Amino acid sequence: MPIKSTVTLKIIALIVLLCVPLSGVDFYTELVAKALVFGIFAMSLDLLVGFTGLVSFGHAAYFGIAAYSVALMSPKYSAASLWLTLPASMLISALAALIVGIFVLRTKGIYFIMVTLAFAQLAYYIFHDTPLGGGSDGIYVNVKPSAEILGFTPFDLSNHAHMYYFILVMLVLVYLFLQRILQSPFGKVLVGIKSNEHRMQSLGYQTFNYKLAAFSIAGGLGGVAGYLYASMFGFVTPELLSWHQSGNVLLMVILGGMGNLVAAVIGSFAFIFLQEIFSSLTKHWQLVMGLVIVFAVLFAPGGLAALPQRLKAALQKEEYKK
Repeated sequence: MPIKSTVTLKIIALIVLLCVPLSGVDFYTELVAKALVFGIFAMSLDLLVGFTGLVSFGHAAYFGIAAYSVALMSPKYSAASLWLTLPASMLISALAALIVGIFVLRTKGIYFIMVTLAFAQLAYYIFHDTPLGGGSDGIYVNVKPSAEILGFTPFDLSNHAHMYYFILVMLVLVYLFLQRILQSPFGKVLVGIKSNEHRMQSLGYQTFNYKLAAFSIAGGLGGVAGYLYASMFGFVTPELLSWHQSGNVLLMVILGGMGNLVAAVIGSFAFIFLQEIFSSLTKHWQLVMGLVIVFAVLFAPGGLAALPQRLKAALQKEEYKK
């Protein structure tokens, strides 16, 4: 697709997202905000899966660690500072990813997938089986973080519209940050590692260090999503770190199309909205969702984002036959 057309579509999509709170319906505003949060989460994982070739099945650990971080740092009956807790939660998630990465990046293939899952389950049981995380009941964030700066409050996260726009701004910033990374020499090396790691090593690149940096960045950005989720919904539970949460975000990336940041966001929207629709129709919505994912992989292997190109190619082929 031409660059100008792509930019135009992104601008139109952004304008549509900006108009969502104008509907005045809090349910839809919250639903789209949830999809935006998972869009950030999916983009962070796509940095590993789609661009570096690291299929992590434990990415939810950093999402949940950041969510618990804000819950634990928040006073029980007063608001924590947004400007302190957000960077702190990101840093804690990135640090956790750095520590885990030092160990898991020494493995490859199915072993890497299983070890990332093992570390995520370890984090899950730390919060589930100890008083630190409140057990299976989790912890409530009774008061949303405050954006106050020197006595001035530019926005109020307890307001649905303000929370929505803050999440949207964070999604745009994460997208621009990842785009800048991927266009840099660092990003080119990551893509080269996915293509052929041995060749990159023969060229003199310390691929372990590059992968560790990408793993840590992805963990920190996953922490942004976890922080926003906890702030928006006001509670956190160990389920945020569970293996099926990691599976869900991986499905979002696959559904949208790997190696494409916009596609990751599209996949998150598709997953969240399909989940909402199917769960309202049947209690066995996971079965229906599974069938949709299977059909998507079989008949749209490049993900939803690749459908326009595939359709265009099919039409050109039909015209050529004529």
